[in-house]
Amino acid sequence: MKKFTKLALVSSIALTTNAMAMQAMDDTALSATTGQDGLSIGIGISKIEIEKLLIHDNDGLRVDATTPGKAGAIVIKGNGIAGDANEKNGVVIGANYDDNGNYLLASRNLADLVIDTDAGTSATGGAFINVAAQVSGLDIKIGQIGVSASNAENTSTTSIRRGNDDTNYNAILSGLTLKTGKMDANIQLGAAPQGAMVKLNTKMVGGLEIKNLGILDNSTKGQAVGAVNVNGTPTAVTTKEAGEIFIESIKIADANGKDLTLSQNIQVFNDAYVGGGNNVGKAAHIRIVSNDTGAKDQYIKGIHLGSRTAASIGDMEVQGLQTYYSTSQGSYTKGAVITISGH
Repeated sequence: MKKFTKLALVSSIALTTNAMAMQAMDDTALSATTGQDGLSIGIGISKIEIEKLLIHDNDGLRVDATTPGKAGAIVIKGNGIAGDANEKNGVVIGANYDDNGNYLLASRNLADLVIDTDAGTSATGGAFINVAAQVSGLDIKIGQIGVSASNAENTSTTSIRRGNDDTNYNAILSGLTLKTGKMDANIQLGAAPQGAMVKLNTKMVGGLEIKNLGILDNSTKGQAVGAVNVNGTPTAVTTKEAGEIFIESIKIADANGKDLTLSQNIQVFNDAYVGGGNNVGKAAHIRIVSNDTGAKDQYIKGIHLGSRTAASIGDMEVQGLQTYYSTSQGSYTKGAVITISGH
């Protein structure tokens, strides 16, 4: 569950912060217009569907030193709602056609890649591959997200599917939709003279919108919440479904603006050892540093408590949200640092 929480926080917290200018992106964009050697790839995919996505935690949660945990999984699957885009698919990714295609690349591809190899310099680690990526605005629809017992690892010779135990499944989120604008990213493999494997430095036109977010509480399903008198007989009043906090829409943009400026450095670290010895000082992890691009505004529309059909308690607005991180005690740098690792 800790892993799931960290992954969920990446998309929300990182969006409130920002990063550095990216000269490598400018150079590769120039090479495309001057006919410089290299490789260009246009990804002309209009939609991607994923039936089910599972993240297995093979050792589960250990209760104590003698009681091992049981394998469980985070499951993203279809919501079963007839006619819905996520009826049978847990993830559906397509282009964002809103505003007459204003959020699409000029090529109308889902993504355009410009790839160059370079000898680099000894001072920056030598040879590397540079991938300048431009991504169209996306319309990402995610079905129901829940937790389940994992099936045993598959030893079949006819299939690699492992799957989950549907009889031991609890939903956590009823689903959500993400709408993004165009984005640019620069990726360097081998040496990384830009200072990180991935640099994200872009202005998302129209900002980010999260729609139809439902958080479920299965502990209240089938629970008695009182009693009434029916023909002289006290009768329990019980729920039939899990309780739900439902939010119609969350919009995130730069303060006093409509677009969203993003700037992150993404690095992958191996185990770090104390003094170069054999004692691990920090385990292997992914680090995402969001650099300062100014405060953010958020508008949360239609907050429903109990069920998505319950009366809304209204909207909530957050103006000028700014996060900070510390490199030393008492110092504050605008941005955020997020690390993700196993345990």
